[in-house]
Amino acid sequence: MLELDNVWKSFETKQGMKQVLRGANARIRRGEHVGILGRNGAGKSTLLKIIAGVERPTVGKVRCTMRMSWPLGGSFGIQTSLTGAANARFIARVYGTPVRETEEFVEDFSELGHYFREPVKTYSSGMTSRLMMALSFSVDFDCYLVDETLSTGDARFADKCRAVFDMRRANAGILMVSHNPLHVKKYCNSAAILRNGMLEFYEDVDEAITAYQGL
Repeated sequence: MLELDNVWKSFETKQGMKQVLRGANARIRRGEHVGILGRNGAGKSTLLKIIAGVERPTVGKVRCTMRMSWPLGGSFGIQTSLTGAANARFIARVYGTPVRETEEFVEDFSELGHYFREPVKTYSSGMTSRLMMALSFSVDFDCYLVDETLSTGDARFADKCRAVFDMRRANAGILMVSHNPLHVKKYCNSAAILRNGMLEFYEDVDEAITAYQGL
C-alpha cells in the first residue's frame, strides 16, 4: 500500500517560497491503476518524485509497502560516468535481480549496440531514454510510476515499450500523472485531480475527467 499523509512541498524561488503541494492525502492499494490529472504546473511531477523518493516532502509522510518504480522514462538514478552495462548491473544488485540476465535484457531491449559499453554521458537524449526504459522494465515492480506518457524514441520503440508495459500492468499497479484525460482513461480504473496542491479522488474515471474538464 502507498499512503500520503498531509504532504506539503515548497520551493524557494526568486519571488519567494512557492507552495506546490498543500496537504495531499492518498491511499493506494496494491494492484490499483490510478490516474492523477492536473494542468501543467499543478505539481504532478513533483508529487511523483516525492512518491518515488527522489524528492522529500517539506511536511508530511509517505509510507509505502510496495516495490515502487522510479518515474518511467526519466533519467533518475542513472550514473552518466558509467556505461549502460554498468548501470544495468548496478540496478540488478540494488533490486536483487540476476545480474547477468538483467544486463542481457537491458542490452537487448535498449538497442544501443556498441554504445551499451560506452559511458552514458556520451549518449544522445534519445539513447538515454531508451536505456532508462530498458532499466525500468528489467525489474518486476509492484507499482509503476508513469509521468505523462510512455512514448520515447521512434514509433517502433515506443510501441515496444507500450507492449511490455501492458504485460507488466496486468500483474502490477499503476500510478500515472497526466494532463491528458485520454491517457488516464486508457490505463486507469480510478482517478484523482491535483488542484490547489491537494488531491480529489473519484472512483469513476469518467467522473474525474468530467470534473477536470470543467476546471
